Parts: sequence; C-alpha cells; structure tokens
Amino acid sequence: MKTFAERLKYLRNEKELSQRQLAILLNINYKAVQRWENETNTPNAEAIVLLAKYFNVSADYLLGLTDD
Repeated sequence: MKTFAERLKYLRNEKELSQRQLAILLNINYKAVQRWENETNTPNAEAIVLLAKYFNVSADYLLGLTDD
C-alpha cells in the first residue's frame, strides 16, 4: 500500500500544484507540505481532514488504509 506521503504527492501532482501553491490554497505553511511529502513529519488530524476535503478523498485513503 502507498504511504501518506506518496498519496499526497500524487494528488497534488494530479492537480498540477506545487507544494507552495497547495499550502497557499489551504492556508498552511508550505514547509509542512514539504515535510509531509519527505516523510520527516506527519500531519495532525485537522490537516488530514483539510487535505481530504480539498482532494475529495477519504482520510482513510490519504492515510493508506484503503485504496478507495
């Protein structure tokens, strides 16, 4: 199964967004996005919900718990 970092990067690239653009859209620090994709940090629950809503996917999908 894919990791959160892999899923986030895939979804971001599907929308043709840079890490900085995604951060601006979601009003979060772009370094947070960078750290999540580099697997040096993990998002908190609030950030996971925000990302899931933005990408229209489930939190379980983002976390790699399901492929749906």
